[in-house]
Amino acid sequence: MKLYYSPGACSVGIHVLLEEIGAPYEAVLVNLREGAQFKPEFTGVNPKSKVPTLERDDGSILTEYPAIAFWLASRFPTAHLMPSGMDAQAKALEFADYCVATLHMQGFSRMFRPSNFAPSEGDAEAVKARGAEIFQKGLGILDAALDGKEWLVGTYSFADSALFYVCFWWNGRLGKELPANVAAHYARMKARPAVQRTLAAEGLA
Repeated sequence: MKLYYSPGACSVGIHVLLEEIGAPYEAVLVNLREGAQFKPEFTGVNPKSKVPTLERDDGSILTEYPAIAFWLASRFPTAHLMPSGMDAQAKALEFADYCVATLHMQGFSRMFRPSNFAPSEGDAEAVKARGAEIFQKGLGILDAALDGKEWLVGTYSFADSALFYVCFWWNGRLGKELPANVAAHYARMKARPAVQRTLAAEGLA
């Protein structure tokens, strides 16, 4: 397998899953800051110009975080990343998608790239504030979901990697406080050897 990633981007969560699995893979750096995602070398692999992108052993390409995470968990059952039973699997997908589609794409995208949402530069601060509001509301929902549990669906699963990466951005990068249950989850994630290996490999430790 081959993971196309950028250090500290959302692909860090998929990187964690690959480390949890332990199967051979190659990590290929895509420098988003230099616009490598728009160059032919990468658009020939993924015309969406996004990471994470996973090239499977048969050469086929899989994109979009929840899809990659779900496939990895299904493909490598001995890693125990897929919860048992259809209901728990659906909940894991629900949590992963919420982290990606709402906390990341609606919350952090407004904070990181307000120009994509603001009609003028004068609206940028309001857009950022709205992004933070969306993100913090999401944290509250996930904090309630973790009440009395160590992991989102009760057992460790692919969904926890998605919560990890948005918490890494909020707390690890911005130094913002996490609510108690989410903070405890983030601490448990950082203690996992797979997470530690990933952060070291991406130069984020």
